[in-house]
Amino acid sequence: MRMVDVIDHKRNGGELTNAEIKFFVDGVVDGSIPDYQTSALLMAIYFNGMADGEQAELAMQMLRSGDQLDLSDIPGIKVDKHSTGGVGDKTSLPLAPMIAALGIPIPMISGRGLGHTGGTLDKLEAIPGFKVELSEDQFKQQVKDIHLAIVGATGNIAPADKKIYALRDVTDTVDSIPLIAGSIMSKKIASGTDALVLDVKTGSGAFMKTENQARDLAKALVSIGQNAGMDCMALISDMNQPLGRMIGNALEIQETIDILKGNGPADITDLVLTLGSQMVVLAKKAQTLAEAREMLETVVANGKALESFRQMVVAQGGDGKVVDDPTIMPQAKYKVDLPAKTSGVVAKMTADEIGIASMLLGGGRQTKDDQLDYAVGIELHKKVGDPVQKGEPLLTIYANREDIDNVKTLLYDNIEIADSAEPITLIHEIVK
Repeated sequence: MRMVDVIDHKRNGGELTNAEIKFFVDGVVDGSIPDYQTSALLMAIYFNGMADGEQAELAMQMLRSGDQLDLSDIPGIKVDKHSTGGVGDKTSLPLAPMIAALGIPIPMISGRGLGHTGGTLDKLEAIPGFKVELSEDQFKQQVKDIHLAIVGATGNIAPADKKIYALRDVTDTVDSIPLIAGSIMSKKIASGTDALVLDVKTGSGAFMKTENQARDLAKALVSIGQNAGMDCMALISDMNQPLGRMIGNALEIQETIDILKGNGPADITDLVLTLGSQMVVLAKKAQTLAEAREMLETVVANGKALESFRQMVVAQGGDGKVVDDPTIMPQAKYKVDLPAKTSGVVAKMTADEIGIASMLLGGGRQTKDDQLDYAVGIELHKKVGDPVQKGEPLLTIYANREDIDNVKTLLYDNIEIADSAEPITLIHEIVK
């Protein structure tokens, strides 16, 4: 088999065979296929797409290119959740302990952020002492002991994806649905869970800007998961404005604790309970979504979910006092309110630009080597649809430098106040 023939097949609109896909992935990993030929095939896939079977085979070959976790010795149905990411999206942090508090094992392998804001691991590292790196044995033992661990990838999971992703980034083929789906699902299937709930974001702060794109991606992800024998479903949720009130690493841990105490903002609390209900049903702990939601609300009300979060923090070397006193995390030197310039109703808050404002403060990375400032970020006092008076604070900027005029300008440019606002629907669609 020659790589040029594989490229020709896809360039002319054909469906790649399983043998061709295996040849491609093997060649990427062992270095026998040069980057220019890999890039040519990625561009052919970008323009011609892939059928369901091709997408599934690409994901499976990428996962077989490296290590796979065997979690079969952990009792129960292992469930996980993955989000395509967004501004203020700390959903995994309150969701995982709620699920664990019901005795459902949650072996969660998460990532770091590149761009708007920190990833799940970055947020957890705002807690003094918290360690995101555990050995495979430690990871499995912790899930057995307390039903929950949130860690970075261990071992050599999906090495083909790392090489392919680096080339996608520099060849402008990142936003190809088959390639996104293969990247996400190769790692999720390799992580060894039995069931997966996917939160696919749509809107200005999401990777998929339109609902049609988000639906196509959700269907691709679910199809790959189900083809691999995983119990899998997706939810499409809105990312036209930031999720919750807090944006920034320590701030989002603080909001996580508020949610687990039953005092979180309505939008993210609803999303957590909606996703969590699906996970509880997939774990066969409840027959209906209504019953599952009631179970989750109960473990929040009786404090078991918060205690589950504390147990995880302590088990991974963190200071459990953070649950009672979030100020033990890094604190910003300056807190600056951004007053409304006019009265009216908040009509728009462009999520990705507000995320970039947090990044400019130091809360996100522009390159993978950037050091995060855990203390900085933004606290929203108003969301879309809220009335506001001239001079009333729209938000508070948490900064460690005095000169933040560029951040203020960016925020003013991306918050609109009008006479009325179109309501935002948080949950768009369920894909099974």
